[in-house]
Amino acid sequence: MALLNVLTAPDPRLQAKALPVEKVDSSIRKLLDDLLETMYDKNGVGFASPQVGIQKRVLVVDLGERDGIQYKPLLMANPEIQWASPITQVTKEGCLSVPNYYVDIVRSLEIKVTYIDENNQHQVLNPKGLLADCIQHEIDHLNGILFIDHLSHLKRKLILSKLIREKQKR
Repeated sequence: MALLNVLTAPDPRLQAKALPVEKVDSSIRKLLDDLLETMYDKNGVGFASPQVGIQKRVLVVDLGERDGIQYKPLLMANPEIQWASPITQVTKEGCLSVPNYYVDIVRSLEIKVTYIDENNQHQVLNPKGLLADCIQHEIDHLNGILFIDHLSHLKRKLILSKLIREKQKR
């Protein structure tokens, strides 16, 4: 496993749409493992390959332990939302590619998602709550969308301007 370099906004590679993988083979499993390791290193709960400049439709999510439930890591290739509840939730979201910014985002409370797991098996999952939120956030990355793209133009521009200034100081 290896730690990968996390891209930060406004890097244009974060806006590219990722391409489907043909199958989950050893190279995709290695990428999934590297994504997990990088996510854990940065204290994240979800991470997608475009965040490291790899335009493949793969992501990982691990909520750890929450509310007495021990979640296991989800490793997903080609995830697709098949259904999204019209009932929504508001969650304070952050992102490793938009460091140090947290804002309320409205997403579906429950979804139905299909994907290929790390064993190249087709799966169907019906998450709700925080897990549904995280999966929606990461699928957005696969489509070139950052969580700040759900904000008003003014709020998004303000955050991006601050990120650019912070990059220039380094």
